[in-house]
Amino acid sequence: MDDLTARPPEAFIGGVRKLMAPWKALNSPFFLGMENVPEDRPLLLVGNHTIYGMLDAPFLALELFERHGIWVRSLGDHIHFKVPGWGAMLRRYGVVDGTRENCDRLMEAGEAILVFPGGAREVAKRKGEKYQLIWKERLGFVRMALKHGCTIIPFSALGVEDGFDIMFDADDLLRTPLGGLLRLAGVREDIIWPISRGIGPTPLPRPQRFYFDISAPIRTAPLQGQQDDDEVCWTIREEVQASIEAGLDRLRAYRRSDPQKHLVPRLIASAGRLGGADKGDS
Repeated sequence: MDDLTARPPEAFIGGVRKLMAPWKALNSPFFLGMENVPEDRPLLLVGNHTIYGMLDAPFLALELFERHGIWVRSLGDHIHFKVPGWGAMLRRYGVVDGTRENCDRLMEAGEAILVFPGGAREVAKRKGEKYQLIWKERLGFVRMALKHGCTIIPFSALGVEDGFDIMFDADDLLRTPLGGLLRLAGVREDIIWPISRGIGPTPLPRPQRFYFDISAPIRTAPLQGQQDDDEVCWTIREEVQASIEAGLDRLRAYRRSDPQKHLVPRLIASAGRLGGADKGDS
């Protein structure tokens, strides 16, 4: 079976659930608009990348599987797959090298793909960039969607970046003598992560509830084949970006009155759910 489209066995999914259970109990992820995920295939889920990149996306992937039976393939930066062992581990969890060839194959197979147009630069946030979309001039995800008539699902993620205060970012580093050495060595500036403070002086994130918003689908089938039309591409890109930003606003509004936005109420609710499950099993 093609490893790009192979569905993992149920035993593997069960292992993922167990692995994520403590983190889920702590963060109690909330999903708004999950009913907006259509039956259309292929799907391209497009969202904002949060700092450090891997703290919240697994919850969205697991929820898509639980609610819709979707094993989403996430397009990863090429650099991940140059690290021995790391790339292989990511592949097990549905991450694929984000090449055009792989994207073509996934869309032709009718898969659901997750992409962060901000890429590594959006993960390596600078001071003052909390929840900002840093997409530069990228249109690649739109061109691929138009080429295949792929339905785009914008989504928004809130929570992770409220758990950190950036103390020292890439711009700070690049102003030091070490920054000059990194430039001479050809190190990509967009992959230099910030140094942050979370709980007290530690780098551990302050426990935040994670929130996700799934916006209404944007269907590109009527425009299929127009991937070389820059005007069409920019119109769709701006629609996707506006949907993500509106989703972030909805999540902020929900969070303001959310009784579980603080840790203690979340832990009490999680304990109650576990107690109910135990009673049900007895």
